[in-house]
Amino acid sequence: MLDSKNRVEFTREMKSTYKILFPNMADIHFRILQKVFINYGYDLEMLTNTDQRVIDEGLKYVHNDTCYPALLTIGQLLSALKSGKYDVNRTAVMMTQTGGGCRASNYIHLLRKALKNSGMGQVPVISVNVAGLEKNSGFKITLPLLRRAMAALAYGDLLMLLNNQVRPYEVNKGESDKNTARWIDFISEKFARGRAYSQREMKSYFRSIVESYAKIQVKKTPKVKVGIVGEIYVKYAALGNNNLEEFLASEDCEVMVPGLLGFVFYCLINNINDIELYGGSRIKKAVLKLLLRYLTKFESYLIEAVRAEGSFIAPSRIEDVIKLAEQVIGIGCKMGEGWLLPGEIMELIDHGFENVICAQPFGCLPNHIVGKGMIRKIRSLRPNANIVPIDYDPGATKVNQENRIKLMLSVAREKLNKEAISGALC
Repeated sequence: MLDSKNRVEFTREMKSTYKILFPNMADIHFRILQKVFINYGYDLEMLTNTDQRVIDEGLKYVHNDTCYPALLTIGQLLSALKSGKYDVNRTAVMMTQTGGGCRASNYIHLLRKALKNSGMGQVPVISVNVAGLEKNSGFKITLPLLRRAMAALAYGDLLMLLNNQVRPYEVNKGESDKNTARWIDFISEKFARGRAYSQREMKSYFRSIVESYAKIQVKKTPKVKVGIVGEIYVKYAALGNNNLEEFLASEDCEVMVPGLLGFVFYCLINNINDIELYGGSRIKKAVLKLLLRYLTKFESYLIEAVRAEGSFIAPSRIEDVIKLAEQVIGIGCKMGEGWLLPGEIMELIDHGFENVICAQPFGCLPNHIVGKGMIRKIRSLRPNANIVPIDYDPGATKVNQENRIKLMLSVAREKLNKEAISGALC
């Protein structure tokens, strides 16, 4: 492993001359976040390469016992750097670093090792974290940037939520996706002018966004409703879950994916609880609580806007998700998506998405425990639950994954048909 003291720093001079590459995960959210960083002077590019070379590069330079998300994100960056599209002497790469018990805290070091072993050790690696794990003179998470980034997540959650509820029923195919793209551009342009992230503006724009989706002509027909939960990367990334949402759309399903704000809440609450239980910086605790209150307001505005319109399903508040989770597992369980994962499964079922896919990657044992391990308990509390865990790893074939999902969908369709017949007889 490379010594962090000898790492290549991303300097102030590099900010104006280097392109920064970062792996994709949640497409809608990250497209907005990309614009946020560009507005702050960073030449940032979200990668979209998803071919077999991504997996091949990951397998070549990342130990095969390392979790699948690490293999994919590092493989995506290496594949892009080797494509010939970028000047490797004027390119940096960026990745998040959690600082928790997950091996995601080590992705940065694994990436540096992979770059060195592939002959590109000169490429700076930027750690995106708010825990002070690593610092670069040319890259800083300032308060204004953080405020816009948090607002971007809230806008992304709302756009993803509404797009998923409208797209399966739209009369004019593609209209919902076009509306989503229009709002991404609009919000990004407002951010560039220092707008759209104040509380007053967000409340107003949230209402406008909801109204725009409500105007899209739809034809409501009975469809199988499927929720997606799981490890944070394979839950959202099409590269990680073999285009799961696209496959479900081809099977004529309506999909619900919990928002990214839920994961941020989960991380903040866990850190606050740790300080309260084991001690720590009171200043850090105060900052975390302040950030939690700040984001809770965004959550309230989002839920209020969706509920006010009346035709869409609004997400649950994080406090309600915690109450649901506590019926299944202790809040002290905070590794591998911990209490959040069963909490989100319960939330989805209560919203009518009783068919749930739990996407789980190779190498994340805690996630398998709180995913697969909680299914029996959840079924005892929600007998209508139809849950299937799907494993994602380099050796798993897409056909086998889709066949397992099709078995789950066949059970769901049978129930849907029985309900339709029962309703007709009544």
